[in-house]
Amino acid sequence: MHVSEKLTILADAAKYDASCASSGSRRKNTPGGLGNAATSGICHSWSADGRCISLLKLLLSNDCLYDCAYCLSRRSNTIPRATFTPEEVVDLTINFYLRNYIEGLFLSSAVYDHPDTTMADMIEVCRVLRKKHQFNGYIHLKIIPGASSELVTEAGLLADRLSVNIELPSSQSLKQLAPQKSRKGILQPMQQIGEYARGYDRERKKSRHVPGFCPAGQSTQMIVGASTEHDLQILTLTQSLYQTMHLRRVYYSAYIAVNDAPDLPARTSAPPLIREHRLYQADWLLRFYHFQASEILSVKDPFLDERLDPKAAWALKNFDVFPLDINRASYEELLRVPGLGVISAKRIVATRRVAAIREQDLKKIGLVMKRAKYFLTINGRKLVDSVPAYPALVSAMCKVETASTRRLIRESRQLRLF
Repeated sequence: MHVSEKLTILADAAKYDASCASSGSRRKNTPGGLGNAATSGICHSWSADGRCISLLKLLLSNDCLYDCAYCLSRRSNTIPRATFTPEEVVDLTINFYLRNYIEGLFLSSAVYDHPDTTMADMIEVCRVLRKKHQFNGYIHLKIIPGASSELVTEAGLLADRLSVNIELPSSQSLKQLAPQKSRKGILQPMQQIGEYARGYDRERKKSRHVPGFCPAGQSTQMIVGASTEHDLQILTLTQSLYQTMHLRRVYYSAYIAVNDAPDLPARTSAPPLIREHRLYQADWLLRFYHFQASEILSVKDPFLDERLDPKAAWALKNFDVFPLDINRASYEELLRVPGLGVISAKRIVATRRVAAIREQDLKKIGLVMKRAKYFLTINGRKLVDSVPAYPALVSAMCKVETASTRRLIRESRQLRLF
């Protein structure tokens, strides 16, 4: 099979992996080499038809031993199969870079022989790029669950970012939909990457000659909607992963029905894009707004409200703590106000050190008035003439959210076409 045919098959097969963001790296470049993966050296480029082209996104192979119910590359599917050699991926990467098509490489693979064999071939791609061609560009490498710890270590010394897809939020759904995979096999390399990254960071503080290990951190991906877990389970797992696995990012992928199976949604079902969007918003609250999963959702109310962003939903459920005076509220309290972000909350705190904030200052600070006006006062004075009754307030907040949500979902649908 010609390389161009393989590229058509394996680039298309890679489109279901959402966790391919390029966020930059602290890895030191090789003098005289190709490319740059510095923090400011990677940015997403968008073509006229909406495709993200900053990374060459490929599977090394889609010829899989496993038969995961949700996966297009599952063993029992009758689809065109292809496998690159490491040399072919290297040639594609170098040639695409020299043509200014890409800034780096995202490489994943189906397990086509044994986890160690597959992982070794993926590492060989990285090794040849780094050692032979002195490629300094960004490399994001998927770790194959079940690969040896030695291979995981070698991958971390060559790639900028590593990721192990957790796939499904519970052991039960993994056993049901991907019986050849195990939770232990997925979590073990994640834990190893986190421990090694912390260890290498400590050693680098002692000596600048210590190599960087996975300098852009590790990430993972969960499929949303293929199994029956509620959002509280997903966010609780996410919170645990951030706290224990040294993760940089958790990605959520709305399930796209590509197979027929009794335990899966029907192929006519639309991907749960709004749910995916709300999970990303809730994830942001966990990482940057000091929220806990148990605050965002509860056992009695385990699903995110699709009408509202999670912070607005929390504020309406806890309306008794509002309104807050913008000149007296703490930084942590300000972070909980709808329409206020991390940057605007920091600006408020910094401005208050010099002078009291006035209403005419709010736009300069970056406060989104249509969201925040019901939850703030200035020196005891409300920002609206009257706060509507609770049902009307919920309706007003939903209307504010509807337009932005529809726009985001429309853009997401357009990107998923490519």
